[in-house]
Amino acid sequence: MSDASRSERPDQPAFAGGRRARSLKERGIEWLLFGCAALSVLVTLAIVATLVFDAVDFFTRVSPVAFFTGANWSPKIDETYGLLPLLTNTLAVTALSALVAVPVGVASAAYLSEYASERVRSILKPALEVLAGIPTVVYGFFALVYLTPALRAVGLPVSTFNLLSASVMVGVMIIPMVSSLSEDAMSAVPDSLRQAAYGLGATKFEVTTGVVVPAAVSGIFSSFILALSRAIGETMIVVVAGGMSPKLIPGLFESSQPMTAAMVQLASSDIAGGTAAYQALFAIGLTLFAVTFSMNVASNLVAARYREEYR
Repeated sequence: MSDASRSERPDQPAFAGGRRARSLKERGIEWLLFGCAALSVLVTLAIVATLVFDAVDFFTRVSPVAFFTGANWSPKIDETYGLLPLLTNTLAVTALSALVAVPVGVASAAYLSEYASERVRSILKPALEVLAGIPTVVYGFFALVYLTPALRAVGLPVSTFNLLSASVMVGVMIIPMVSSLSEDAMSAVPDSLRQAAYGLGATKFEVTTGVVVPAAVSGIFSSFILALSRAIGETMIVVVAGGMSPKLIPGLFESSQPMTAAMVQLASSDIAGGTAAYQALFAIGLTLFAVTFSMNVASNLVAARYREEYR
């Protein structure tokens, strides 16, 4: 076929300018993705700037030393702004929720990664991750209406609003995060390590606990930190089930008030804008942000320090 007849074929694709068109398209996609990333960063910076601006104004009225070391929180009655009761209540909820989420989450991850068949895994993992999609107010309602009466039924002297019920439900809420991230870390361990252990006569349990878990420890630990960061910032569960009584030494069976619950109480009250009580919202929010950011940084450092690289 001659060159003239080939050029006259209507179905012959024209590649002239194709590379240029693809280059422009790739550049457009690159700028679109950059814009999305920049937008998320700008939103974060705007939130932090808002917190810092009002928190600085708050600290011109209330001494930072008094705020961070004060043992009494009563902004509406005594106008005292001691953060320690709120902080200890928050740490208590976080620690108790970790006692629930960490062992259950790691055990679930180990089963899904090492023991479950593909059929069972395809059913259990989505079912477990459904927990992450349940609204937290539902968890709080469940703790108030069902868990607290159940604890009373077994003989525990819990009040209607108590730290134990709220902490258990926060732990249940973060189980999917611990389980999913830990399972991903365990699944990333090369099968050659497992086969070597089996070749030495190790049982499945010994391979799981002595080879897979230590090899995936950086990812597992990162899941702990991220899940606890989520627990620290949890609001609706502790508001509905935990109560509104800040105590410097929180009682396990008594009402408590973490930092998030104190923010909800202030925001839903009749405080006027520009007052110290109103600006205390931003001081607490900035403190929460600092704690969560520190935990995420620690998670990244630990993951980088103990990450195993396989070639």
